[in-house]
Amino acid sequence: MSAVTSDLPVGLVDPTSFATVSTDEMTVGYHDRGTGPVLVMIGVWGPRPGATASLAYRVVCDALAERFRCVVVELPNYGLTGPVQYREPVHDVAARAVLAVLDHLGIERAPLIGSSMGATTAIDVALAHPERVESLVVGACHASTGGDPYLLAPFPSEVWRLAAELDEEPDDTDRLRRMLRALWFDESLVTDEIVREMSDMRRLRAEHGVADRASVSVPHSNMVALSGLRLPVTVVHGRNDRMVPYEQALAIGSYIPHADIRLLGRCGHWPPFERPDAFVDAVLAHLRSASV
Repeated sequence: MSAVTSDLPVGLVDPTSFATVSTDEMTVGYHDRGTGPVLVMIGVWGPRPGATASLAYRVVCDALAERFRCVVVELPNYGLTGPVQYREPVHDVAARAVLAVLDHLGIERAPLIGSSMGATTAIDVALAHPERVESLVVGACHASTGGDPYLLAPFPSEVWRLAAELDEEPDDTDRLRRMLRALWFDESLVTDEIVREMSDMRRLRAEHGVADRASVSVPHSNMVALSGLRLPVTVVHGRNDRMVPYEQALAIGSYIPHADIRLLGRCGHWPPFERPDAFVDAVLAHLRSASV
């Protein structure tokens, strides 16, 4: 175990595959597992710090790493990337972190896979640097920083309100548990161990949370620009997502007419964590279709 991860919960960080790259802006954490064609996965929105891409994608990588090289990038201020303060669209900051890892590893072009904040980040990268992106698997997301309009669902969402309450008392484990129970459909996933490990991460990387709460994410709409994407796109969204209701998947699909949309039942805001088998199936189907 490296010195970087020696103090961190192994349930949230896979120490065998974790590495970092430093830029002028921040230290970016990533995981590098498997061999074969590269798949780039980008972390998910959740308690900051505390939620990790390693937790969200670990089972997915277990299934894919025998056939693919899985590069999993941790998002800014989630405990493994940063700390960084910003005054701009947060997904632009995350996109630079992704590109820093790709450049460091010499990856010129690859499919991007993202859920939640990682999905909006993947869209950002594809719009700004289409030459770096072969295809997109995204979902559980808005297309834009700051969100997109809703026709049916109320906003702010239930999880958004619970996240704001947690930010008011970052060390309150009851608030953390309430947020996770709303974030995921199956409340049995909110184990005492996960709550304890996320609490430990939040304590050990408290400076990331301080930096995030001191930052300002400037809204920026990507919705109209989506129609310019020509690469293969699959949208994977949880039917029971109480952070970003699934009408956003339909909205993204309306701007990308060639996109396939998969709606996963009994699934909340983290499809790769909550329904890993279905998520892997969607990724493999997407890759087969994209290669035709």
